[in-house]
Amino acid sequence: MYVVVGLGNPGRKYEHTRHNVGFDVVDVLAQRNNITLARLRCKAVVGEGVISGQRVALALPQTYMNLSGESVVQLVNWYKPERDQLIVCFDDVDLPEGKLRFRPSGSAGTHNGMRNIIYLLGRDDFPRLRVGIGRPPEGWELKDYVLTGYRTAADRQTMFDAFVAAAETVERLIEGGVDAARARVAAFNNAKG
Repeated sequence: MYVVVGLGNPGRKYEHTRHNVGFDVVDVLAQRNNITLARLRCKAVVGEGVISGQRVALALPQTYMNLSGESVVQLVNWYKPERDQLIVCFDDVDLPEGKLRFRPSGSAGTHNGMRNIIYLLGRDDFPRLRVGIGRPPEGWELKDYVLTGYRTAADRQTMFDAFVAAAETVERLIEGGVDAARARVAAFNNAKG
């Protein structure tokens, strides 16, 4: 069974901020696949369904970002996905706004939520999908920047396009594996220029 986790912070004040990209991607994925995110389980809001013929649990951890691993460990213990069936979606300040990066395994980079997941799971051999949010403008603190929304309609459209492409990437990963996911990310990023 696949477990797809979107990282973010719970609560209305964090909705649709840069740090909640993972939540937005999983919301789009849920809508595209008629999965209702409603059940509270494993410190997360969870929805179960089918994507590309595979059973899937979509999850939005309700811990704060830096404690995301607490929820992910419980989700892994509950659903028991294979190592490559845990998929984590999150924001990346080191990628330009709206760009995607997919990796089948690897480090947390600069992301504290991923650091906590890898630390508590004791492994980093699971797929992850990063959505670029860009660097903060000069004079901005990183912690303030990631908790802001998108200022213009163009920025919102750029990010929505990225959320849809990220959801499609997860679908391709489930349906066709790592190469299919990589191909979707490459096609999207190349089309964006």
